[in-house]
Amino acid sequence: MDFVIISGLSGAGKSKTASFMEDMGFYVVDNMPALLIPKFAALCMARPGLYDRVALVTDIRGGQTFDGLFDALKELQEMGCDYKILFVEASVEAIIKRYKETRRSHPLSGSARSLDEAVRTERTMLAPVRQRAEYIIDTSALSTAKLRGEVLRLFGRGGETPAMTVNVISFGFKYGIPIEADLVFDVRFLPNPYYIAELRHQTGLDEGVYNFVFGYQQTKDFVNHLEGLIGFLLPQYVEEGKTMLVIAVGCTGGQHRSVAITKALAEFIRQKGYQAAENHRDMTRA
Repeated sequence: MDFVIISGLSGAGKSKTASFMEDMGFYVVDNMPALLIPKFAALCMARPGLYDRVALVTDIRGGQTFDGLFDALKELQEMGCDYKILFVEASVEAIIKRYKETRRSHPLSGSARSLDEAVRTERTMLAPVRQRAEYIIDTSALSTAKLRGEVLRLFGRGGETPAMTVNVISFGFKYGIPIEADLVFDVRFLPNPYYIAELRHQTGLDEGVYNFVFGYQQTKDFVNHLEGLIGFLLPQYVEEGKTMLVIAVGCTGGQHRSVAITKALAEFIRQKGYQAAENHRDMTRA
């Protein structure tokens, strides 16, 4: 069982680290009281296969001292639980800058005279935890993508590589744009099979409609431009650390043109080596 305890400085990136580990298959619990850690570990050990990868986040929110955490770690050792500590830190200057950008309050701001004092006090309080850590990540100069890569390097399993899932959705504008969409493309300018009697009640997945849509040069030109754009954007989003991209393609009713284009675009994305799900939200609507 992989049992990882994530700790570190407020504003250093513990939440992002935990979310990346969750994407890797870890069961993540944030801010668990130290008293409950051994009990939770016992539960995990008693259910092999259910909780094989666990990450617990503990930090200054749990109290002013870490005696309880160290008692819990000692109990884990006595139980035979092979835990690891990951400590996430950043420079004082980097953390202060992040707090100013987000305008959030530091957990120790109420007892410190300044943000600088709060950060330095926390660093001193967490020094004993840092000393016991097997892994230390300094995020001062790390982008989100590089932090994700570092977490993957430390805790990824064989063959596990940074990935991004792409969800390509067809829709009808008369039913509204999908609220989850990152990119929206309007294909209502393409010739409409709806006005062909024998095609009206078919969909873009049917050969007749698909061939009709792609039988026009403007469709082929549009798809070439679209694939060029998407082919450029995908690695940029991966580099930025994005794990899910939603592309929405819309026509009037979401039954013909958008379905055919979505089918072709999803296949193109798969050929580029990305995971691509193809969904047709409004295809079966009357």
